[in-house]
Amino acid sequence: MLNILLKQHAKKVFKLFTPLLLSLSVAACSSTGFGDLFSNYNQQMQGVKVAQKNGDFQQAISLIPARNENDGTYSLTLLEKGRLEYLAMNTSLSQQDLEKVYQRVKEQQQAAKIQLSRQTAKVASVVTNDNAMSYDVPYYEQSMLNSYQALNYLNQQDLSGALVEIRRANIVQNNALKANRQSIEDSQKKMADEGISQKTLNSKYPAQSTAIGQVKNGFQNAYTFYLSGVLYEAAGQVNDAYIDYKKALEIYPSNTTVQKDVWRLANQLAMSNDIEIFTKRFAPAITQSVSVSNNGQLVLIVEQGIVNSKQQVSLSLPIFSYHNNVRFYNVALPVYPNTLQKYSGVSLSYQGKNYQSEEIVRLQSLAAKQLQDNMPGIVTRQIVRLVAKEQIRKQAARKGGDIGNILANLYNIVSEKADTRSWSTLPDSIEILRVDLAAGQHDLTLNINGNKQTITVNINPNRQTLVTLTAIDRYTNYQTINL
Repeated sequence: MLNILLKQHAKKVFKLFTPLLLSLSVAACSSTGFGDLFSNYNQQMQGVKVAQKNGDFQQAISLIPARNENDGTYSLTLLEKGRLEYLAMNTSLSQQDLEKVYQRVKEQQQAAKIQLSRQTAKVASVVTNDNAMSYDVPYYEQSMLNSYQALNYLNQQDLSGALVEIRRANIVQNNALKANRQSIEDSQKKMADEGISQKTLNSKYPAQSTAIGQVKNGFQNAYTFYLSGVLYEAAGQVNDAYIDYKKALEIYPSNTTVQKDVWRLANQLAMSNDIEIFTKRFAPAITQSVSVSNNGQLVLIVEQGIVNSKQQVSLSLPIFSYHNNVRFYNVALPVYPNTLQKYSGVSLSYQGKNYQSEEIVRLQSLAAKQLQDNMPGIVTRQIVRLVAKEQIRKQAARKGGDIGNILANLYNIVSEKADTRSWSTLPDSIEILRVDLAAGQHDLTLNINGNKQTITVNINPNRQTLVTLTAIDRYTNYQTINL
């Protein structure tokens, strides 16, 4: 008799959880793989990043979890592969994977075509977590995608293709600038409507001020504008180069390499008003600097380290669960470590002068600022999710008794996972350095964070030689492109 009762009870519990299991199936098939719902992305990528730090990029690529085109994390997988393929100098493969992401982002921006699939993912996320939603590539990652594509084209000696990509990167930043302020205000209002003020969130959520540093937003990238200026100069479009150098200067005003390029082109273009302003603004060493006729220029781009992965933190927040009753719930949220790695940069000596690279973008800071701006929206979804899960638990307790209550609680605990997805193979920091060199071949010794690396460059008269150098721990390598 006892066995019959237990079987009947088990059937009731199974019947109760059938809709939930169906929702999970939908999420797994149409948006995100089942396993991704219950494991953190940063944990999946640990082995990949270890291999990347060791300079074993093929091994790193092989360790990236496989995902199909219907998976919500597929675009992020392609970004990771595209970056590692670029480092491994597999230009064509990197180009193919990054182009797929670009096309997918364009499709996502045509909201009418994908509203149904996105809505399905959002419904699934209500009973699981944000990992059930398709990964939306943030603006700073989109601009880096186009920047790497530009370098891929340059490695194929295709300057016009590189310029197309750099224009795309600039469009991304312009679009982000228009959308950013209103988006933040709207998400903060929605969070407040759910009973959590920005002040309450700030008091609970770990500080990220050190990681964010001095950046004003999570998308303005001075590096993409500077690279744009370099390429426009190489194409003879000096006015366009000057505009983008000035944009880079506006974002990163302390970088003396950018200051010198702005000053140089201001004089070349006879921008009298700007020259007057810059004479007061820049140091005498910059305004008195001159280029030697028939010299070429070494333009050095230095990628340092690897950006940190998001971590998971558990917070207790006061939430109106039902009938205006306030209860404290533990919620899982993503967070970046509140640190910034220090780099000594790259220095070189030439004809008795010492030159030092300077930071042009801190991708770690952009990532942390982007997450800070997204946090109200993340918290709002968490509140909706917790209220829905609480109702499911109550229904399970009513219809399934203690067993139903226990199963519902276990599911809620297991499914409470923060969305730690981000392009985690990007560099932490990017620095630049420009040096006038006499035409001809040069063997230059660089000091990179205390390690010496000799590079060979060919300098053409009145032309630029672009060197992209990667420094990850003790691994260093470089690529040279004559523009």
